[in-house]
Amino acid sequence: MRTTWDFTGTRALVAGAGGIGAVIASELDAAGASVVVLDIDKERLPENGIAVDLTSPDACRAAVAEARRLLGGIDVFVHAIGVNDRRPVLETPDEVWDRLISVNLTSAFHLGKAVGEVMVSGGHGRIVYLSSVSGLLAHQHHAPYAATKGGVNQLLRVMAREWAPHGVTVNAVAPGYTETDLTREYLATPGMRASMEGLVPVGRLGRPEDLTGPVLFLASAESAFVTGQVLYVDGGRTLV
Repeated sequence: MRTTWDFTGTRALVAGAGGIGAVIASELDAAGASVVVLDIDKERLPENGIAVDLTSPDACRAAVAEARRLLGGIDVFVHAIGVNDRRPVLETPDEVWDRLISVNLTSAFHLGKAVGEVMVSGGHGRIVYLSSVSGLLAHQHHAPYAATKGGVNQLLRVMAREWAPHGVTVNAVAPGYTETDLTREYLATPGMRASMEGLVPVGRLGRPEDLTGPVLFLASAESAFVTGQVLYVDGGRTLV
């Protein structure tokens, strides 16, 4: 897939070099944007990438400052970081809870805050978070993950309310079941794929490419009057 959007001259920062993040970074680049990617995994970073521990507030601030230096500013920020660990609440160790909160939610706050400072001072910006239908639906065995995505949904609403007067919009795209590295092993469980597809009215699982158009719309000038929203890109999963 290649986008029809034109982001020539746009300076974009994408957090997350795998799965959905990689596709979004590639499409922004194809649309003419200058792109810097953040990730903890050096092996999957593109040439225009910064390796950073995104659970560290200081590291987040330093990474955003470096990205701003490399790009000359930041017009668009996409947060596409997420890890999961599926198990019942009563079997969830403290360290699993702490890890998911740190990776999924704490990084969303610290990176968003650092980027927000740049955008508010400049009077313009687009922030797009990757949320999930799990932030709305009560999926079993998803307690920490669901809590982080619900937290992201409310975090972005507060950011949107505070930064709207400064020309900065903050929104999210919430995928349904999407085939990525995060879900591949889970979907390989016997019968799981068919079960998941049966819950999606359009009859198939999502692909990272399904999210490109919605994310790029929210990152574009055309979405100037859209802020504080969570757009569910789920094939109708939240209708069931």
